[in-house]
Amino acid sequence: MATVLDALRGAGSAEAQYVVGDLRLPRTVTGIVVGVALGAAGALIQAFTRNPLADPGILGVNAGAAFAVAVGIAFFGLRDIASVVWLAFLGALVVTVAVYLIGSSGRGAADPIRLTLAGVALGAVFAGLTTGMTLSNPDAFDQMRSWHAGSLLGRGFDVLTPVLPFAALGAVAALVLAPGLNALALGEDVARAQGANVGGIRIGVIATVTVLAGTATALAGPIAFVGLMVPHVVRWTFGVDQRRILPLSILLAPSIVLLSDVLGRILIAPAEIPVGIVTPFIGAPLLIALARRRRASTLG
Repeated sequence: MATVLDALRGAGSAEAQYVVGDLRLPRTVTGIVVGVALGAAGALIQAFTRNPLADPGILGVNAGAAFAVAVGIAFFGLRDIASVVWLAFLGALVVTVAVYLIGSSGRGAADPIRLTLAGVALGAVFAGLTTGMTLSNPDAFDQMRSWHAGSLLGRGFDVLTPVLPFAALGAVAALVLAPGLNALALGEDVARAQGANVGGIRIGVIATVTVLAGTATALAGPIAFVGLMVPHVVRWTFGVDQRRILPLSILLAPSIVLLSDVLGRILIAPAEIPVGIVTPFIGAPLLIALARRRRASTLG
């Protein structure tokens, strides 16, 4: 601990300053930013669709963002995160809108089951296209191998800085939307009677999920289970009020991401498991335990 503190103050050996200041600190901050984005996006999309199984991964948002990034890397030679992040936003937006349009087609409002099915189907399509592109283009595959697995490795402040404002903006927007989501959970007619702007809430949620999922995917690649698992734990522990769920998801999700990153570094040291591979091993048992409790698997 003393060595770490000395390195943060600029003292200590040059090696310690390099490891702490250039490797560990940026990686930790990146994990926090990714966790904030995924936790807020998961809580938003579960409340918006009224589906406890929804998250940016299951609804295909991460796959759409990854596909757009793969197109930019494979066909346009993009390598700068500042350029890739805009493609991630575009891919996330297209898939979010497409899933909602498919899920709300026909009579009535968006149906949670149709939204989930549409998201899984579109996510599988885009994931297959992304895999096909990377396998057919060895250079792009080499560039994307670590990123596509969901990794915090090699993310310095030069990579983090361009996307940090988007993550902060998305987190603030999620907190602002929380009261409206509480009203929307009672039904659109009741929400309108309470003075809620249903159309504005919809647009706000879609835009915010796009920004958050696009930021996390552009920064660390597609990381599953965090956005699904964390709101479940918070809802199970603290109730269904979105004014609690959203801020607590924003606080808890970075802990899960950082825990997964630490486990990935030590389990097969000196090799490393990407964080996107570790999170399902943490999330799956927890979700199985939650599924056995009926109260924890509902939004009400």
